[in-house]
Amino acid sequence: MTRTGATPGERVVHFVLPGDIDDPTSPSGGNTYDRRVCRDLPAAGWQVRPYALPGSWPRPDATACAELAQRLAALPDGAVVLLDGLVACGVPEILVPEAERLRLVVLVHLPLGDETGLDPAVAAELDACEHRTLHAVAAVVGTSDWAAVRLVTHHGLAPERVHAVRPGADPAPLAPGTDGATGLLCVAAVTPRKGQHRLIDALATVKDLPWSCACVGGLGRDPGYVAQLRGAVTGFGLDDRITFTGPRAGADLEASYASADLLVLTSYAETYGMVVTEALARGIPVLATAVDGVPEAVGQAPDGSVPGLLVPPGRPAALADALRGWLGDPQLRDGVRGSARARRAMLERWEMTSHSLAGVLERVRHKPRSTR
Repeated sequence: MTRTGATPGERVVHFVLPGDIDDPTSPSGGNTYDRRVCRDLPAAGWQVRPYALPGSWPRPDATACAELAQRLAALPDGAVVLLDGLVACGVPEILVPEAERLRLVVLVHLPLGDETGLDPAVAAELDACEHRTLHAVAAVVGTSDWAAVRLVTHHGLAPERVHAVRPGADPAPLAPGTDGATGLLCVAAVTPRKGQHRLIDALATVKDLPWSCACVGGLGRDPGYVAQLRGAVTGFGLDDRITFTGPRAGADLEASYASADLLVLTSYAETYGMVVTEALARGIPVLATAVDGVPEAVGQAPDGSVPGLLVPPGRPAALADALRGWLGDPQLRDGVRGSARARRAMLERWEMTSHSLAGVLERVRHKPRSTR
């Protein structure tokens, strides 16, 4: 029996989300992106019906799998379904059978096998599951040009089925900072992928210079790693200079940005890096490892200058040298700060994100299911 749902001409997207989408203790760029899509797609002509599914995604238990399968089975034939890749990519046994009946689109924030610290066998298993899932669905969305190319080349996907839809950046006032140099800010969940240990090691080499660093981000995802970092901070004698604030949002996060002179991001993997553009929207330069999509997020000012300092991810000495250069060279600081303020005016807004994603959904909506 054919199931029915939206009336002809009605644009409805069913959005399957991780269960922690609104958990204030575990903020992430992926959750922020998903929430903005839910909020902004209606202005682009699409009704959004969100479904947040609890579970240890991307390796859920049987209960979570059953709920996802039931949710999809209840949708009408031909429904357009957008799924966060954290939920979708690890369970091809659920997604593949529905791919001929439903118009499935997977939003990949980070390829599953690229997560730092995974056992190689687990990474290979997740990568194989993701491969099966992405080959079955109607379209794939990556959150940067780099991510789209990575998905095409790594999984052998047809380029026309993979779309880059970058995060936007909200307009924000210029950050006053502290003294223009010494206020350092890292905004990232405290996990091995974000590489805060590399930052701490580098800061230990410039302890002779004045600075303070606030690490803003959730502390609950890897308690062992957090303990390791706290031990390193104490061992270097930096307890009064490096703080772990936990997650911040709203006015508290705005206050963190307002007091920052430099954003630091030392990730091992980053498909884009939304905190980069959040900082640039406030005229804050960025010091980051030049990994994956981060250079794309940093971008260039109209004159071609880079609004920050990009360092090779595999060279700890380069990170330490960049910090010493920033702290000790007023001319360098003035140059990258000017570039950051010029880049600020060029940032894409979230309206462009929703417009681009709506275009993907519209193409999928009109795509005959039999030709996938």
